[in-house]
Amino acid sequence: MSGRRLGLAAWGRSLLCVAMVVLVGCATRTSLPTAPPLSAAAAAAQEAERQQWLAARPQWSLRGRLAVSQAGKGGSGRIDWQQQGERFEVSLSAPVTRQSWRLSGDATTAQLEGLEGGVREGSDAAALLHEATGWTVPVREMASWVRGLQADPAAAAPVSAWRDPQGRPQRIEQQGWRIDYLEWQAPADDLPALPRRIEARYGDAMLRLVVDAWSFNGP
Repeated sequence: MSGRRLGLAAWGRSLLCVAMVVLVGCATRTSLPTAPPLSAAAAAAQEAERQQWLAARPQWSLRGRLAVSQAGKGGSGRIDWQQQGERFEVSLSAPVTRQSWRLSGDATTAQLEGLEGGVREGSDAAALLHEATGWTVPVREMASWVRGLQADPAAAAPVSAWRDPQGRPQRIEQQGWRIDYLEWQAPADDLPALPRRIEARYGDAMLRLVVDAWSFNGP
């Protein structure tokens, strides 16, 4: 297994230092509200409307930058995430080294491409990624968290959430993960408020995401 993980491990070490410096500097700034605080009722109604808008659009994509670290090791690069219901395709690339990998699948299958040793398959994306790279990344839950939503709130208790004066999540704690929303993209171009900078932690595992662009298909 260690031999088959060399490609991604080397790629991660080559860019981790530079990318982490950039992302850490960006992610430590919490955004200030761009509008006056709302009443509790108005904030709750606005957030409910945002969640309903997202629920009506299960097909979406994002482009941005991701840094992953765990136990002193990690990787970083450009990320392209495409979601169609439960079907996902996540591509990560390092422009400097020209290395890339792709994780795709749905609720019951997963496929990882781009590592030495060929394509790998499994029934769970998070388990497959951890086996191949050693990284702890909750792929299915992140599809909700990156949009500022709880992951399976009816089935994954307990959930704690803190909200800002606009009703948007400031932090979600779920399944042992702590997700901090450090910056939000203001509503614009028929889009609701969406996360711009996110930091997720679980033990010594940490993910930092900076979203550069969102896209949605729907009514």
